[in-house]
Amino acid sequence: MRRDVNGVTKSRFEMFSNSDEAVINKKLPKELLLRIFSFLDVVTLCRCAQVSRAWNVLALDGSNWQRIDLFDFQRDIEGRVVENISKRCGGFLRKLSLRGCLGVGDNALRTFAQNCRNIEVLNLNGCTKTTDATCTSLSKFCSKLRHLDLASCTSITNMSLKALSEGCPLLEQLNISWCDQVTKDGIQALVRGCGGLKALFLKGCTQLEDEALKYIGAHCPELVTLNLQTCLQITDEGLITICRGCHKLQSLCASGCSNITDAILNALGQNCPRLRILEVARCSQLTDVGFTTLARNCHELEKMDLEECVQITDSTLIQLSIHCPRLQVLSLSHCELITDDGIRHLGNGACAHDQLEVIELDNCPLITDASLEHLKSCHSLERIELYDCQQITRAGIKRLRELFPGNLPEAVPGCPPQPCCDPETR
Repeated sequence: MRRDVNGVTKSRFEMFSNSDEAVINKKLPKELLLRIFSFLDVVTLCRCAQVSRAWNVLALDGSNWQRIDLFDFQRDIEGRVVENISKRCGGFLRKLSLRGCLGVGDNALRTFAQNCRNIEVLNLNGCTKTTDATCTSLSKFCSKLRHLDLASCTSITNMSLKALSEGCPLLEQLNISWCDQVTKDGIQALVRGCGGLKALFLKGCTQLEDEALKYIGAHCPELVTLNLQTCLQITDEGLITICRGCHKLQSLCASGCSNITDAILNALGQNCPRLRILEVARCSQLTDVGFTTLARNCHELEKMDLEECVQITDSTLIQLSIHCPRLQVLSLSHCELITDDGIRHLGNGACAHDQLEVIELDNCPLITDASLEHLKSCHSLERIELYDCQQITRAGIKRLRELFPGNLPEAVPGCPPQPCCDPETR
């Protein structure tokens, strides 16, 4: 960087003289420059386009714009911007994220669909102006679409799912979380045309009933990830159908589905041995009996959210310590029957030495400093949450922190833990 006589900072691109830029163009073939530009982000490409006419042509070549993420510019993105991008990129564009771009609506997305027919990954999360008309356009022009995120697009209805079923047969991942107008009829239409679905996010689709899950279980044998958080009408009947029809299931979120019982855990144990992630927070009917069956059959479990599973005891931790050597993240917050003995088994278990990274024990009133001593063997531990564990002392926390310098948060009884050790906030 340098400053001109007026003290104005010039970019490194402005520092090139015409002769400098001409030398570069002569020394490097256009094909090589184009290849170099292909590694640049959106902002840098736009800056390069301002250097000269020659670089403008190269920087704005459609082949450099195969993957575009406009999240950082969401406040400035309007429909005409998306239309211009689509005209510039055309068939080169494979992946586009418009997450949070509130100014983008159906008309712009129709132009986009017409121009970018090779799109494979499209993120419209939070684009609240999007309606069924957009899915109709995608169905008509974008047959290669594989991943589509429509989370929080609350105007989406069953008509969208029917359109996607008819025109996007390669769809593998769909997120319609918080699209609360969707019902079982929409799910039925979707899965009949998109039987290759591997990931389905239905969080907050409160109208869905067991019948919807029966359609998924019958038509989506490749399903790996399913999120049903706060689908309050779901019961054992629907989820058992999923377990029996989707043997490749690796991740299930049923947090807030308060009607489910141990029958689900038994069905998972019997049918889904590859399960890695299970989130069942606030499912208060689950007990040690169900988790025992699960642990003895699902040895690849890596993450479990059992917050407010208020009936579980140390018995569940004993089974996990014996049978789940890959366990990395475990939430036991508000599991008020857990004691130091359960943590002792966990600390001595197969996952303790190299695997366990996060354990959440907020509001576990029977936990004492003895539990912190048991966790000393967990050498990979990055975060422990102890909010409102009244029997944990400052001295106990200090001793534990001395073993994990720089890794563990300042967790003081009665005070919320600090997020400084969370990898996402470092």
